Order: sequence, then structure tokens, then C-alpha cells
Amino acid sequence: MSQPFSQAPETAAKGPVHPVTDRVKEALAISLRGCDELLPQADWLAKLARSEATGVPLRIKLGLDPTAPDLHLGHTVVLNKMRQLQDLGHTVIFLVGDFTSMIGDPSGRNTTRPPLTREQIEANAQTYFAQAKLVLDEARTEVRYNSEWSDPLGARGMIELASRYTVARMMERNDFHDRFKAGTPISVHEFLYPLMQGYDSVALKSDIELGGTDQKFNLLVGRALQSEYGQEPQCILTMPLLEGLDGVEKMSKSKGNTIAITEPANDMFAKLLSISDVLMWKYFTLLSFRPEAEIAVFRREIAEGRNPKDVKVLLAKEITTRFHSAAAAEAAELDFNHRARGGVPDVIDAVTLAGAPMGIGAVLKQANLATSTGEGLRLVDGGGVKVDSSVVSDRGLKLAAGIYVVQVGKRKFARVTLE
Repeated sequence: MSQPFSQAPETAAKGPVHPVTDRVKEALAISLRGCDELLPQADWLAKLARSEATGVPLRIKLGLDPTAPDLHLGHTVVLNKMRQLQDLGHTVIFLVGDFTSMIGDPSGRNTTRPPLTREQIEANAQTYFAQAKLVLDEARTEVRYNSEWSDPLGARGMIELASRYTVARMMERNDFHDRFKAGTPISVHEFLYPLMQGYDSVALKSDIELGGTDQKFNLLVGRALQSEYGQEPQCILTMPLLEGLDGVEKMSKSKGNTIAITEPANDMFAKLLSISDVLMWKYFTLLSFRPEAEIAVFRREIAEGRNPKDVKVLLAKEITTRFHSAAAAEAAELDFNHRARGGVPDVIDAVTLAGAPMGIGAVLKQANLATSTGEGLRLVDGGGVKVDSSVVSDRGLKLAAGIYVVQVGKRKFARVTLE
């Protein structure tokens, strides 16, 4: 039966103090850009100085549970920071939480989250790194799965690991504390999640672990367990949660306010232009790779009268280029401007339908412009449907045989041939 990595905790040696050079100060500034907290900052500075002096790269850990098959721009906030540290020469560890996904992360929740099945986890994990490498340098990224060391632990190893952390410290976590106080059930297996995430840091000997602000407690458990196992404790770096298109809720597929990193270039560009002028600056800080000095110039120019849209276009083109190409970003801008003038995109889906004459609600449903005939009719009632550039106001409209350009909202089009 496999055992944890060490049986006797020892105090990790501090080692010699290395000089803080200008390159080290620059690395610290890059680490701090946009972050919510970097703890302990003095320890991270010392690690950076040691790496600079010895030439030994630091180990940068990020764990993601494959709870959904698609990544969105909110996920890339932390990935961007990983890439910045990777570009400084450090080793990035992209950890797929295939084991911890079966427990379910209770962070920020007031109820137990159902664990995923092995089949769901494997299906989601297949697409995770394929998408993450759109941000990370694949050649310099170490991909790991925490089942590598978690599965072999067995019952004996799990009990020994659990002895390294107290219930009192576990109950310091806000969601556990609040649920206990409210009398909301807490399953024992939920305590295992932060424990196993912390054990990942022991297994990987990470120097710093990144995560969203909602992961702070779990990251601190990693520091504590590394000390228990005689390792130098990792630092933790938390990044803010990115608000979605509504500007209120954090970006989440369940909220319907996401920009997926795999969605078409035209849609990505248009969605980025739809964010508010205020939220634009947070997107610049967390998503853009432009120097902070350049972003400060943009702020000043807008304060002096420059149209905010001009700057927002630069952001939209940068992000669209990253996940598609410069040519795709240019084409997306042209498409957006064409639509803004009321034009029809050059390339739209073509659909052939049989059964003319056909009611407008059925046309919208069968052309995949509405999920149902009823929804199609509600779109008509709201003035959101056009046929050949004319707004449809009659929900009883029937289209005869012919070819029509049907539009829903600003961005959904289909060339419908009715036979």
C-alpha cells in the first residue's frame, strides 16, 4: 500500500540569501500585475532571487478540475499569469484534477456539489489541455493528473495524510464555517478536497500555486502540508474572478455570460466589444499582454476625449488574434462593422426546408435560429426578427417558396431556401 511522500516532518532549510537583481525585481512586478494576493511576497522574492542565481527554474502549479468541457476567458486569467511566469523561464505544471473531480470542490458553495463520474471526467479532460495550450507554451509545460499519486495512496495512506491537518483548521474555511453555523449538512468527503489539493503540492514540490480568489484556503492547505512533509512551503498567488458579459456575475457557463476560447472569431470579437467601458479596463489588466504603461496611455487618451470604442477594438483584436489569428481578427472587425451598418455577413449558414408555405415560427425553429416555434414567435413579438432586412411584426406570417435571408437579433443569420 503506497504511503505519503515523507513520514517525518522536517523544517525545510532556508539556504543562502541571494541578491535581488533588477531582473528579479522585474519578475516580481510581472508576478504582481493584476493579482489579488501574493503570499508571502518576501518568500516569493527570495525564490526568484535563488532561481536567478542558480539557474534552476521554479515550479509553477495550476490545478483545474475538468468539470466542464470548455474553457472561457475567465479561466485564462490564471493561465495568462502562468504564461508570463513561463516566459521568465520557469516550469509550468498544468495539473488536471481527475481524482479531485470525483470529490467535488465545495469552494464558495453552501451545499454539497455532486461529484463527477469517471466517464465525465475523462471526456472533459481530453479537451482541457488542447484548449489551455492556446495560452501556454506546450513545449515548456508539464501536464500531470493527480490520480497519479492520489489513487495509489489507498486507505492507509489517506488516513496518514488526514492526520496531518486538523478539523479546527478545516472549519476556518468560510463556506464550511457558514454551513456549520446554519445547520447545513457538510459531508466528511468534502474535507478531503482541500486536503487532496494540498497533497498535490507535496507530490509536485511546487514553489508557487496559482488560483482564483475562491481557492485561497485550498492553496494555503498546500503550504501547510508541504511544511508537514519537510518541504519548503509554496507561495500562493490568487487572481481576481473575471466578470462576464453582464458585468455583474463572474464569468460562468451556467450564467450564460461567457466568451468561450473556442467560439468563432466573429462572435468572440463582437462579444468583447459588447463589454462596458468600465469593465474594459479589468479585461485589459487580466487578459491583455500589453505593457501596463501602454494601457495607462489609453486611459489618459480616453479621459482627454478619445472614443472608448477605439481602444476596445484593440483589446478585441488582441484577444481574437490569440485564439484564432491576426487575419481572423481583421475579418471579424470588418464583419462587425458591416453588421453595425445593417449589412448581412458575406458568409452565413444556408438551410433548405420543405413545406412551403411555412409559418415564421416554424422557419426560425427549423433554421436553428430559435429553439422552438414558440420561442420564434416570441422573438417576432419582440421585434427581433427580420426577413430580407425588413422587421417581421406579424406572428402569423407564412413564407412562400423562395430564398430568404432571415435574421434574429444582431448576429444570427441564415439563408433559407423554402421548397
